[in-house]
Amino acid sequence: MIDNLEYNTERPQLIIPDYGRHIQKMVDHAISIEDEVERNKVAKSIIAVMGNLNPHLRDVPDFQHMLWDQLFIISDFNLNVESPYDIPSREELAERPEPLSYPQNFPKYRFYGNNIKRMIDVAISWEDGEKKEGLVLTIANHMKKCFLNWNKDTVDDGVIFKHLFELSEGKLNLQESEEVLVDSNKLMQNNKRYSTTNKKSNHKKSNSNSRNNNRKRY
Repeated sequence: MIDNLEYNTERPQLIIPDYGRHIQKMVDHAISIEDEVERNKVAKSIIAVMGNLNPHLRDVPDFQHMLWDQLFIISDFNLNVESPYDIPSREELAERPEPLSYPQNFPKYRFYGNNIKRMIDVAISWEDGEKKEGLVLTIANHMKKCFLNWNKDTVDDGVIFKHLFELSEGKLNLQESEEVLVDSNKLMQNNKRYSTTNKKSNHKKSNSNSRNNNRKRY
């Protein structure tokens, strides 16, 4: 019995360790089967066992497709069986994904967020008129509020108008207008009132939860 002991250091490395050594041995056995019909039958049995090891993923879309792909990966692409799905290749597995594009379109003014840029693009697409002017003024006020959330002090309306001009690539210009944005103190008061309301509601919830926890249950 001692002579038949196996040590992990002497065993081949598992390709997908999540499935363990037994699945790897089953796949290696399937590769060694010469009869094509028997080999396909064993491959389907292995898929069933792999599925039983992950019952929480049964409702995941393309679960069976994932299992078949993993079966070929575990076999190091040496298993010759019929698959109900396209058989992946070693080249596809080794191919590096394309780099994700950075979602921030204006890293110079990150404190405004992406929603401001989307609102600006919508305003640019509108026809000139009172409706567009109202939207542009609303955007400028929201930009001022975002700026104050970041700066926590005060900001001149001219700075907001300048940033709006830059972010709209010169298509929305309030720099020479006589528009006046909402006062900084009022914007900050609204933020404080909102934060205070949230604190009170959270405090009430915590008190109610503590009362319920102390209540006797029979």
